[in-house]
Amino acid sequence: MGDQSHNINYLPLLIQMIVAAGFVITTLIATHLLSPRIKSKVKDENFECGIPSTGNARFPVSVKYFMTAILFVLFDVEVIFFYPYAVNFYNLKLEGLVAVIMFAGLFLVGFYYVLKKGGFEWEK
Repeated sequence: MGDQSHNINYLPLLIQMIVAAGFVITTLIATHLLSPRIKSKVKDENFECGIPSTGNARFPVSVKYFMTAILFVLFDVEVIFFYPYAVNFYNLKLEGLVAVIMFAGLFLVGFYYVLKKGGFEWEK
């Protein structure tokens, strides 16, 4: 006798994928067809907080700006991983403590590396 647990019906999953893809395609087509197409010099101008724009909006930005933003996100996300430990620290016992100390150690090694490379200095 064959085992029936391996005979899984994928029809509901297929229907859900078709409905989701259909919704995305329909939405993209509808927004393209229904959007207004009025073009003017005033409408195409950059607008920032009610202040009239002056000059070109395309100016070079220092790579340090992007590095600072990326490092902020990186360290911010790493700090988020401390939350599950803080919630379950009693249940994790010594094994959890060792894992968190290793994580924090790697975190500090990365921090020290970026510090030595000058990643936190805005101007050199």
